[in-house]
Amino acid sequence: MFLEVNGLTVHYGKAEVLNDLSLHVEEKEIVTLIGANGAGKSTTLRTISGLKSASAGEIRFCDRKISGMRAHQIVRLGISHVPEGRRILAPLTVMENLEIGAYLMKTKKEASTGFDDIFDLFPILKERRNQIAGSLSGGEQQMLAIARALLNQPKLLMMDEPSMGLSPLIVEQLGRIIQDINGKGISIILVEQNARMALNLAHRAYVLEAGRCILEGKADALVNDERVKNAYLGG
Repeated sequence: MFLEVNGLTVHYGKAEVLNDLSLHVEEKEIVTLIGANGAGKSTTLRTISGLKSASAGEIRFCDRKISGMRAHQIVRLGISHVPEGRRILAPLTVMENLEIGAYLMKTKKEASTGFDDIFDLFPILKERRNQIAGSLSGGEQQMLAIARALLNQPKLLMMDEPSMGLSPLIVEQLGRIIQDINGKGISIILVEQNARMALNLAHRAYVLEAGRCILEGKADALVNDERVKNAYLGG
């Protein structure tokens, strides 16, 4: 199994945020997690990436147990996390942000090839490479956050609310970028409030409610499920 989450339970203090959550992701697959605010979607990503400790359960990646590992160890295994809110380093230039993302690359040649690939995917970042990152538009900042994560050369890319605060035109462009990334063989876990966009992009989906998975299945089936329509797609 590529990524397997079994019986994950997570607390913040005494509050239980995830309760016996299980899910899996296959190679080259887009899986989306949808649900209301507070359902546990972001906590799931944070726990997989080692930023939050689990109270119970196990996470395995490429047949290796990663629950309990530190975040930097998990990144080295091939999991990158684009957090909610982008978290770019605003005072630095675009290029400096990207160079930080490339810290795992062993040679200058490898880094140079990585930057070329990123600039092919995000031409606007090449144009803006000497610009202060905090002065970019919201869409450009999101592209920078994704680009920085891709420079870790991940096998699995986790994206938390990438369309938040973006215009419909930029959201549409972002959808194409996600498909392009997946087309390169990178698996994706997509957390999105924009459930329609997420279900249109994903192969499979999990619906979370109060820290539990209440529904799962192929995305094209769930988009026509009356429960999903009524709760997340405006009927």
